[in-house]
Order: sequence, then structure tokens, then C-alpha cells
Amino acid sequence: MALAIGVDIGGTKVAGGLVDEDGTVVSRTRRDTPSLDPVATESTLAEVILELASQVDEVVAVGIGAAGFVDPDGSSVRFAPNLAWREEPLRQRVEERTGFQVVVENDGNTAAWAEVRFGAGRGESDVIVVGVGTGIAGGLVLGGQMYRGRWGTAGEWGHLRLVPEGRPCGCGRRGCWEQYASGNALVREARERASVLPEAAAGLLAYGDGTPEGLTGPMITEAARAGDPLAMACFADVGRWLGRGIAEVVSVLDPGLVVIGGGVSEAGEMLLAPARAEFAIAVVGAAHRPHVPFVAATLGNDAGLVGAADLARLRRG
Repeated sequence: MALAIGVDIGGTKVAGGLVDEDGTVVSRTRRDTPSLDPVATESTLAEVILELASQVDEVVAVGIGAAGFVDPDGSSVRFAPNLAWREEPLRQRVEERTGFQVVVENDGNTAAWAEVRFGAGRGESDVIVVGVGTGIAGGLVLGGQMYRGRWGTAGEWGHLRLVPEGRPCGCGRRGCWEQYASGNALVREARERASVLPEAAAGLLAYGDGTPEGLTGPMITEAARAGDPLAMACFADVGRWLGRGIAEVVSVLDPGLVVIGGGVSEAGEMLLAPARAEFAIAVVGAAHRPHVPFVAATLGNDAGLVGAADLARLRRG
């Protein structure tokens, strides 16, 4: 069984796995991301790769999905809004630390590739994948091929500017989509509502330490699933923003399918239903264009590492 290593690094976690040719993760590990320290992040990546490699006799390829702009030849992360990477020669530094040749790709692209190869987009040639996690990652497969753009930075629609002069974003601008439809946005919305309406938020606050600052994304999700009105309202708000942004992307790219992944998407219809409803209102020419289905990703948090491993395997060949 030929196994490849895939690593998915985002703003909060580094997830790695040994992946077979069918996209099955046979072993996995995880670390917190030391997002403010590039050297510590490189060390964490190396630890994950070496830990996984020690479990098998042979590793056929190593792929890294990184949350940022990856240059056309896959050697450097040029810019990462939620990590302290600026012109980071990631491939070279990880290769020096591990002794393995590695393939570096944008994490949105790796997740999109995995969903089209092995998941919810299988059999569809033109797919948009929106990863709703700490921020918003993006990936695009056109004509059955991953589309990276001329300079390798296509699919960064988390930084579409939906609200002029809106909330400040880690990219340095204001009003980016991911500031309104992401895990961070969900937590911010819940904390703000709980601060303004503490009595109405009593049930939600009970999931944490009793303070708005103690609320986390998993707590809000758990409360919403239990029927807490304030938590459900937060998901509805984030879902509406998600639908508005997807309407802009669909108007430009005209895909056959939209796959929504990332950790926040595990909330299912609490997020997807308001997104679909808002999309139907916001997309241009709604009454005169084919229906574009929204589906939940099926690979969950494994999509990024599965795609990284598969792309590394394919590029090795």
C-alpha cells in the first residue's frame, strides 16, 4: 500500500495524516499552530511529518496545504493573512528539517481537490469549494483540473471586499468576506450578542465560563444544536453572509456545484439553509439561471490533508 503524507496548516491547527491511493486516512496526528512564530511553525510541520513517517517503511510523497498565497512553483508562501508568513521559503526549510521532498500548495486548493477526487464533488467537472474555518479558504476545479491562476493565488475569495470600510481583516484591508462568514465571525457575533443581551444569552453562556469572552465555536455549535435561540441566530447571520459571498463568486465563475467545507460547515443545515436562502435573493439573474446546488463537504477536516497528499503523489509522478 503506497502511502503519502498530507499536512494541512491553518490559523489554529496543524493536521497531518498518512493517506492511501483511495484518499483514506490510515493514521493521523495534530498540533496547535504557533501562528505568530514562523520558525516554530516550521518546527511543528517537521515534527508532524517525521512522526507520521516513523510509522511506515516508505512514504511515497509529502504534501503541505498552507493557508496563504503559494507562488507558482510551490516553493514559498508569499503571504498568509492568519499566519506570520511573508515570502516564506517553506518548501526548502521543511525539506531541510525532514529530509523529504515536499509539495506545497494553498490549503483551499488541496481541500477542493480532495472533494472533487474523493468527496462531495466527485463526478462534477466545475466545482467551487468554500472552506469555512478560522477564515474562508477557497478552491476551484474547472474542466476537471485545479485552477491556480497565473501566479498561483486564485480562489482567495475569503478576501472579497463585501463591506466597504467594514471590519478590519488580517490581510490589512477592511470588509473582507471572512470577517462576516467564518468561525471567527461566528464567535465574534455570539460574544457581541451575549454582551448586549446577557439575560437572553444565559443559556448560551452556561456552555462556557459564564462570560462572553469564554465562548468558543464548538460551544456555540453545541448550544445551537440543542436549540438555543441566540446561538441559532448567530448561525443564521453567518449563513446569510456566506450566501451573499457565494452569490458573488457564482456570478463570476458559473460552476456546476458549490461544496461548503471547513470546521464551521459541520453545523450542517444550521449554516447551509440560511446560506441557500440568501443566495437565492442575492445572485444576479436568479430567476433566469440554472439552480446551482449547495452541498456539504463529505471529507470534513480531512479534506486539506487528503488533497495535499494526493497532489504530492500525482506531481511526483
